[in-house]
Amino acid sequence: MLSFRVNAGALLGLVFLAACNEPVDDMITPPAPQPVAVVANWAARADSAQAALNQSFWAPTDYYYLQNSSGKPDFNYWWQGHGLDVLLDGYQRTKVLDYITKMQQLQQGTKKKNGNTYLNNFYDDMAWQALANLRAFQITQDQSYKATAQLLWTDLKNGWNTEQGGGIAWKKDQRDYKNTPANAPVAILGARLYQLDRNPDDLAWATKIYDWQKKTLVDPTSGAVWDGINRQGNGQIDKDWRFTYNQGVYIGAGLELYRATQQSTYLDDANRTAGYVLNDSQLAPGGVLKDEGGGDGGLFKGILVRYLAQLATDPGVAAATRARYVSFLKFNGESLYNKGTRRPQYLFNTNWTSQPGGTVDGSTQLSGVMMFEVMADLQARKLF
Repeated sequence: MLSFRVNAGALLGLVFLAACNEPVDDMITPPAPQPVAVVANWAARADSAQAALNQSFWAPTDYYYLQNSSGKPDFNYWWQGHGLDVLLDGYQRTKVLDYITKMQQLQQGTKKKNGNTYLNNFYDDMAWQALANLRAFQITQDQSYKATAQLLWTDLKNGWNTEQGGGIAWKKDQRDYKNTPANAPVAILGARLYQLDRNPDDLAWATKIYDWQKKTLVDPTSGAVWDGINRQGNGQIDKDWRFTYNQGVYIGAGLELYRATQQSTYLDDANRTAGYVLNDSQLAPGGVLKDEGGGDGGLFKGILVRYLAQLATDPGVAAATRARYVSFLKFNGESLYNKGTRRPQYLFNTNWTSQPGGTVDGSTQLSGVMMFEVMADLQARKLF
């Protein structure tokens, strides 16, 4: 009798299922697998970019970065300053000692190729070298880097004269032409030296140069930074020359003077110009920084990215503003990786929305490495 009751129960269950018109197999069908989100490893991408810079652009016996990926040996003094900065990016992120060795070699090669001196005819070029050397000292505590920065700082101050109401000249044999690439980086240098040594004279110089820059070459309403004044000897400002790196170095100057003085007006200046960059359709069409060509122009975007990232990560910046800066940088980084990078070679284009065609300039490659290192840093900070 017990066996009959069990069989009858099973039969009733089958009848119930049939009445519901439900297939029995549906009761055991597993759920569909969910897609797994792949998280980009920006540190690994930065490693690949650094390796490509070393493989395709480094002169292994003369110790400097070449003109292009085809091995053209032209020496560009100011590119080497940014090469030192990029090596510092890699060392800060990884602590791999090979970067230290390469930095030392680069400085030897740069000095030799520049006529056995770090001094140069162009004040803006010396400013880039000085900034990179000061940063190298702060990271490594190697006094030789600070000595080079101080040597350059002394010579840079000689560029100040009263033509155009003040300012640092662009170069030593054209002292009446003043531009942003010479003045804003020198203001950054003075402010950083003050923060390091607390020498009031350094801050006075930084403030004087910044005040001239702001008064002469910055639109007070939009924050747009113009390139220079009196280039053609006619006293005119090159307002049509709106380059990304000019915006970047003015952002950097405002940020460093804010850090040196805690006066909010400097941070306001930096944020105004950064907001201009994010919203200007000529500087960032479709949200991606514009193509400024190869040669010297290849470095421009990387310089802006470096200083915008420094602003984005400063504690004084409001959270909502920081989020906008990070979003902009992330959009540019992803565009460069997905559209502007030739892989597996990891060579970059001047246009961050399309792959490079043939030869790539060292300047362009340096900008791409800067962008990838910024992305790695922002990711490490968990800002996206």
